[in-house]
Amino acid sequence: MEIRDTRSSSRVASLRRPERVAGAAAAYAGVARRADAVELAGLPEAEITPKVRQALLTLLAEVDQLRRDLGEARKRVDFLERLADEDPLIPIANRRAFLREVTRMIAFAQRYGAPASIVYVDVNDLKVINDAYGHAAGDAALAQISRTLVENVRNSDVVARLGGDEFGVLLMQSDKTLADAKALQLAEAVRRRPLMWQGRPIPLQVAYGVHAFSGEENAGEIIDSADRAMYEHKRDRQRAGSAA
Repeated sequence: MEIRDTRSSSRVASLRRPERVAGAAAAYAGVARRADAVELAGLPEAEITPKVRQALLTLLAEVDQLRRDLGEARKRVDFLERLADEDPLIPIANRRAFLREVTRMIAFAQRYGAPASIVYVDVNDLKVINDAYGHAAGDAALAQISRTLVENVRNSDVVARLGGDEFGVLLMQSDKTLADAKALQLAEAVRRRPLMWQGRPIPLQVAYGVHAFSGEENAGEIIDSADRAMYEHKRDRQRAGSAA
């Protein structure tokens, strides 16, 4: 979900300045033309004096301007609300939004008994990429991994950056078995798609942990459990590599 605000700050500031009445002048002409063919405020044209007519037209123009201002304000509020839920680096949900969605899923699970799972994803060797190629390459790696995760889950699932090099994936209607299979698929999708940086491929790999829940835990406990599962998976892979 990419959020862009292409409007200038001066546009937003104009909603609060008294000069907006000047904008009513532009609307005045259009309102006046429409008023020539209809009755104003339910009064016949013959009963409206010139002064009353001018006052009514001015009022209608200001109401029209206020209606447009309200529409702009609502758009701005919507933009700010979405911005508060988006990661500052990558156009996906942030930790705040992810916690909220997990909490909603907990309530759903409590009411209907529907299973859900979290996949906690940690990027391997991001520091190595930063040190070797620069932080811009590290940011590009995070962005590519986020795209890979989003492209390989359903629209009903939620992908978020939880901080640093860690991501969370909320899988709706998924028990532990389904979530384990999806986590492995996601890790493989990341591995098969190296980052092309300045004409050179940079391998990308992630570790993951899975935790299934049915409504008995809170959001923080669920994420912590998935985080611990991720570290256990990472240690198991490290031990297997050492043994080999």
